Amino acid sequence: MMPSPATPTSDLTIHVAIVEDDARLRQSLEILLASSSNCICIGACSSAEDAIKQIPIWQPDVVLMDIHLPNRSGIECTAALKELLPRLQVIILTSYEDTDNLFKALRVGACGYLLKRVQPAEILAAIQEVHDGGAPMSSEIARKVLGAFHEATPPAATQDELSRREREILELLRRGLSNKEIAADLSISVPTVKVHVRHIYEKLHVRCRVELLVKFNEAGSATKPASGDTRSLQ
Repeated sequence: MMPSPATPTSDLTIHVAIVEDDARLRQSLEILLASSSNCICIGACSSAEDAIKQIPIWQPDVVLMDIHLPNRSGIECTAALKELLPRLQVIILTSYEDTDNLFKALRVGACGYLLKRVQPAEILAAIQEVHDGGAPMSSEIARKVLGAFHEATPPAATQDELSRREREILELLRRGLSNKEIAADLSISVPTVKVHVRHIYEKLHVRCRVELLVKFNEAGSATKPASGDTRSLQ
């Protein structure tokens, strides 16, 4: 377990914690974060037990979480941390393309899922992306999620829960657009998009856009335009 550094940081710095039992990889991730201009490692743990104890104290923005930990898995650790810190962003790191674990991790609140063989720059980019509200995934993992998502058939049960604008934004979220891209597509500001996205999450009882995709995969949700809305969402 590595203690939080005393070095002062700016408000724009992304505070990252690492949960990884492989000492060599854990050190490599620490070195990678130290090389970043906008990220700082505020702590590193080798087990879920240490992480559940220390991360609420450190209060990071993002956690890089190994899925295969001794005793308690990274999935169990993520679930426990999300209960304690609902706004915490967790990126799962794994060596395997395991569909079952993928969806288990997303269901408990992970908002990113990367294979460990990705390039170091991709890890830094994923940290920035998840901090900005995105859902970073390795390309192989993204194909699995989208494949399952495309099989979902949305029922009409939640149509009345979202406004017309929220349904428009929901459809763009499903297509993988970022907040900035949604703002440009709908000719509204990014802060306005963020407000709508937050309302969508609250109404659909999810915590991030990856969890939103999982919800579609399991039960679906209404995304058709409201009656009289002729704007194409394709």
